[in-house]
Amino acid sequence: MPKVTMQDIADAVGTSRITVWKAFNHKTGVSESVRQQILRAAADMGYQKLPAEIFGEVSLQHKTVSLIVSRPETSIFWTNIIHEIAKEFSRHDIDLIYTYVPHIYQEGYTLPATLSNGGVSGCIILNVYDREILELINNLSIPRVFLDTTADTPRFIPHGDLILLEGRETIRILTDYIIRCGHTVLGFIGDIHYARTNFLRYEGFLDAMREHRLAVDPAHCLCTSLGFDSHEEQINAFLNSLDSLPQGFICVSDYTASVTRSCLLQRGLRVPEDIILTGYDGSMEPHNPKFCATVQVNTTALGQRLAMQLLYRIENPHVSKDTVLIESPIIYPIPCPRRTGAEGAA
Repeated sequence: MPKVTMQDIADAVGTSRITVWKAFNHKTGVSESVRQQILRAAADMGYQKLPAEIFGEVSLQHKTVSLIVSRPETSIFWTNIIHEIAKEFSRHDIDLIYTYVPHIYQEGYTLPATLSNGGVSGCIILNVYDREILELINNLSIPRVFLDTTADTPRFIPHGDLILLEGRETIRILTDYIIRCGHTVLGFIGDIHYARTNFLRYEGFLDAMREHRLAVDPAHCLCTSLGFDSHEEQINAFLNSLDSLPQGFICVSDYTASVTRSCLLQRGLRVPEDIILTGYDGSMEPHNPKFCATVQVNTTALGQRLAMQLLYRIENPHVSKDTVLIESPIIYPIPCPRRTGAEGAA
């Protein structure tokens, strides 16, 4: 195994070789927090030339873990999860660093060296859905915990623990509620090929429709890829393509439902009086619409669970990997308008 160099430490921390040298030799120009990060990385990576007089400043048991994400997340839903992950690791005196990876793999891309050179003890993977990028992460030798994965599982098998937000049964119950309120002509909006959880929510919608012996019109379903920056444009185009609107849409997330509501309001339609919308994740903020139903994900508990799962995996690397379903309650912010007569027969 090649010896660790100051440049390796600099790359792991994201700084320069001269900064590492300054940290080792108590030179000015390096903050104490950066110095401690450098010293910890040096100890964790097994750097052999750490000056004896400062070697005792660093605990060899101190760990650093990475949060691997494919894009910065700014919504309250995701920032709450990340904040709780960081808080939980802090309680255990473990440093958390961010590692950003591309949203789409490009030929020749390799993961940052810090993930493979001993700089981190494990990683949590959020919002990474590119198969090639995931395969690179799968080949790492450190413990891994994935939140969600690609929709084509089991073709992609995570080599680590997998945590999923339960969606199939939850959305079946949610859709059943909408149907029992008399709304029997329903569509679905959401990219079911993006994530496993999205696909499971779509299956829950289909389950409920089958149970009530209701036909699903493919024309009422937008299940194709939705770009991060083109949701509104694509949903508008979809709505424009319809000869007639269904009585409601089961949406894959609150964000998708919010964008759909905006598009419907532009057409002079009222939600929920004229058309029903539901969401998932409970990320509604005060300025966001109130849907007839959504699923309230406890982001505090989810962030803590992700951190604790990685800590368990670091301490028990040879125990069989886990697949965990996190159940979340349905909430009904407003009563679902009821349809009566033949129009509402289910």
